[in-house]
Order: sequence, then C-alpha cells, then structure tokens
Amino acid sequence: MSSATEVVLRPGDFEFVEGPVRLRTLLGSCVAITMWHPEHRHGGMCHYMLPTRGPARAGLPPDGRYADEAMDLFLEGVERRWTRLEEYEAKVFGGGEQFGPGGCRGELGVPARNVDAALRLLDEHNIAVQACNVGGSGPREIAFDVTTGVVWHRLVDDPDRDEVLV
Repeated sequence: MSSATEVVLRPGDFEFVEGPVRLRTLLGSCVAITMWHPEHRHGGMCHYMLPTRGPARAGLPPDGRYADEAMDLFLEGVERRWTRLEEYEAKVFGGGEQFGPGGCRGELGVPARNVDAALRLLDEHNIAVQACNVGGSGPREIAFDVTTGVVWHRLVDDPDRDEVLV
C-alpha cells in the first residue's frame, strides 16, 4: 500500500474516493463512518462533530460536521457511482469521552449522541455495520484503505496496544 495517496480528514471533512487511497483521521468525541463497496472497491469516510445542526440547515448544502448531513454526502457519492447504499459495508469509530468517565456533566453527552446518530442513520438506510469501535475514553487514530476496505485503529493513550485490523 506504499503507493497509496494518503488523505487526512479533519473534523467536518468528508471524502468519497476510489483507487489506491488511504483515508486517515484522529478522533476524540467525534465519530468517523467508513463506507466501502466490496465489488467496486471504492468508498468514503466522514469525520463528524455533532449529530445534527437542526432547523438552521434549511436551504444550505450538506455539511460534514453533522452526522445527518454526512449521510447526505454519502448518498451523493453513492449516486454518482451508480450504486445502491445497501451494497456498502460500514464501520463506525470514535465517540470517546475526552473528560473522564461520565463526561463533564455525567449525562448522555456529545460522544454518546454521536455514536447513537451513526448507528441509527446506518440502520435507517439498511447499511450493514461490519465493525464498531466506539465509546471508552481518549482519542483513537484510524486509517481506511479504500482499495481493500480494511480499517486500522488504535487507541492513542494505550501505547502498549498495537493497531488492530477490522
């Protein structure tokens, strides 16, 4: 995979690509969804920050900072490639608590709501979730090989643990 182009996603970024590309990001409370088409070997990844921006969205183009709008961007990518959403495999990562157990208020905060939004949206669109590594605490790094569909992830705060393939 050394000849692959590497693209680093920042919070709010979205990519839907084909060819030898590796999409990489670092997650805290944010969530990344990868979607991969096993037959055509293309796919995408989003790195969203919040479940939704709500009614303020009216009339604006989709924004990758929000889960529901990132799903709209996936739908656009799928449509551009003449495929169907149900043909894709999804993997979900992130939603880690960054302020210790229970967050700063001890309630269902942003990380848990972000994870819930990902799983709900994928279920609503009948997309199979092949792997899920969410919750916990601390940041995690992920890298998605678009050619193979493999995602590597590792917990940044656990130096004794190697990357895990999923």
